[in-house]
Amino acid sequence: MVRRATGAGGGPGRGAVRAARRPGVRLPPLDPFGGGVLEPDGDYDGLEFGEEDLSGQDGGGARFMDCALRGCVLDETRLRHARFLDSVLTAPRGVGTDLAEATLRDVELTDARLGGVQLHGAVLERVVIRGGKIDYLNLRTARLRDVVFEGCVLVEPDFGGARLERVEFADCAVRGADLTGASLTDVDLRGAAQLEIVRGLDRLAGAVISAAQLLDLAPVLAAQWGIRVEG
Repeated sequence: MVRRATGAGGGPGRGAVRAARRPGVRLPPLDPFGGGVLEPDGDYDGLEFGEEDLSGQDGGGARFMDCALRGCVLDETRLRHARFLDSVLTAPRGVGTDLAEATLRDVELTDARLGGVQLHGAVLERVVIRGGKIDYLNLRTARLRDVVFEGCVLVEPDFGGARLERVEFADCAVRGADLTGASLTDVDLRGAAQLEIVRGLDRLAGAVISAAQLLDLAPVLAAQWGIRVEG
């Protein structure tokens, strides 16, 4: 099961921003999945999916409770409305994984190699995304609460219309982010090693950035506000 702990982001020198609560996943002994295919609205409890090729399968509406997915292939896997609870996903890889309107609660996602992941309308609560690289992550209109992006690379993530509360970016690269229409509360961007926001800079109210990051964002801010910088 899960032991929930408070994140370390709110210590001295971190300002008034509230830290994200991190999951501490403690899995029970797991049974092997044993092959086969995912089923829509399936119920998977205490299972280990070890290097399964789930490409093109339909697990829409399925519930994964106390599960571990390790090294699984998720090309075009349909997991719309699925629920991942008290689970870990290690080194998943794939393109076009559909997790639209899914729920991830008390989840650790590690060393992902994913592209075009659809998480629009999803709910993420007490989630750590650690390591790996995710291209074109679609989080439009999603709700993120107590989420940590740590040591990962996000290429052109789309947070359009999303609600972010107590979200931290730690030692990660954020390239070409879109914050159009997003709502941010206690979002800590100071730990991002690279921060590039191409749209939605006006939505940064509720976030905290470093002085160095402000300088990096200055050209985009000037362009958005019609400021000419010369000399």
